Amino acid sequence: MSYLRAGFLGLLAIVLVTVALANRGPVTVALLPAEMSGLLGLSWAATLPLYLVIFAAIIAGILIGFVWEWLREHRYRSAAVRERREREKLEREMRNLKTDEARGDDVLALLDAPKRT
Repeated sequence: MSYLRAGFLGLLAIVLVTVALANRGPVTVALLPAEMSGLLGLSWAATLPLYLVIFAAIIAGILIGFVWEWLREHRYRSAAVRERREREKLEREMRNLKTDEARGDDVLALLDAPKRT
């Protein structure tokens, strides 16, 4: 299985390097359109290689997707925690009831006791 993983990662690295080499041209990335930046007085812009812009967009999309899923699944995680706590509470109550019943009657205590081998 580790050979399969190493092969996949190697293939992924070759593809990423190929994309980076094919897209080395400079691209200017601006925060706002030229008309708006003159109006607001903000004119942040950076010149980067195109492959950095592509990789940054892919990483940003993946991160946004992870956060979106984490927020969407919050209700399921909280319901699971609530149900687990309720189950543990009921198990404790059941154990306490069994020990209380067993104390009152010696025959029941012998029947409920675990068998020794």
